[in-house]
Amino acid sequence: MFRRQLLQSSRAVTQRITQIPRTQQITSSPFSSLSSRSARIAQPAPSSQTWSRRWQSTEAAKSEESKDSSDTQAAPQSSDEVAALKQEIEKKNKEVIDMKDKYLRSVAEYRNLQDRTQRDSANARNFAIQKFATDILDSIDNLDRALGSVPEAAVSSDGNPDLLNLYNGLRMTEKILMQTLEKHGLSKYDPLEREGKKFDPNLDEATFFAKQEGRNDGEVFYTQQKGYTLNKRVIRASKVGVVKNS
Repeated sequence: MFRRQLLQSSRAVTQRITQIPRTQQITSSPFSSLSSRSARIAQPAPSSQTWSRRWQSTEAAKSEESKDSSDTQAAPQSSDEVAALKQEIEKKNKEVIDMKDKYLRSVAEYRNLQDRTQRDSANARNFAIQKFATDILDSIDNLDRALGSVPEAAVSSDGNPDLLNLYNGLRMTEKILMQTLEKHGLSKYDPLEREGKKFDPNLDEATFFAKQEGRNDGEVFYTQQKGYTLNKRVIRASKVGVVKNS
C-alpha cells in the first residue's frame, strides 16, 4: 500500500512538471539569475581602440567647431587689417612722392647753383681786367690820334726818315699793345669798317646828325671815337656822326 501511494505521488508530480511551460521553468529556475549574471559578465568590455576612436571623433568635431568660430572671428579682423595696410601704403606712397619732389627740387637748385657759380666764375675771369682796360683806353686813343695826325705824304719813302721811323715805331707800339690786350679779350671796332655802315644803338653812340647826299638815313659817315669790347661786352661805345636827310 505504501508503494502504491508513493508511485501515485510521483506520477502526480511528473504530470505537473509536464504541464508548466518551458520558459517559465527556465526563468523561475534558481539558476536563471546566475546564468543572467554570468551572461552579463561574459559580455566583452569595450576595447581601448573603440574608446580612442570615440575620443578622436569627439575631438575632431570640437576642432571643426572651433575652426569655424575662429574663421568667423578672423574674417572681420582680416578685413580691418587689410584696410589698415591700405592706409599705410597710401601714406607711404605720399611720402615717396613728397621725397621725390624734394629730391628733384634739390637737384634742380644744385644745378642752377652750379651754372650760376660757373657763370660768375667765368665773368670774374673774363672781366677781371675791365677796370684796367677802361683806364688804358685813353692812352690807346692818344696813340691813335698821333698816328692819324701824320700826313700820308710825310710817311712816304721820300719823306723825312726820322719822322718815318717815329711813325713806324708808334704803329708798332700800338700793334703790340692791341695784340696783348686782345689776348685778354679786349678788341677795338670802327663803325666805318662795318658792313653797310649802319648805325647800331647797341654799339654806337650818335653824337650828331647831318645831311649827306648819296647816303641813306641811319648810316654812319664819321667816327669821332672808336669803340671797345671786352669779351663781346661793350665797355665803351663808339661816338659817331649819323646821316639824317629828312
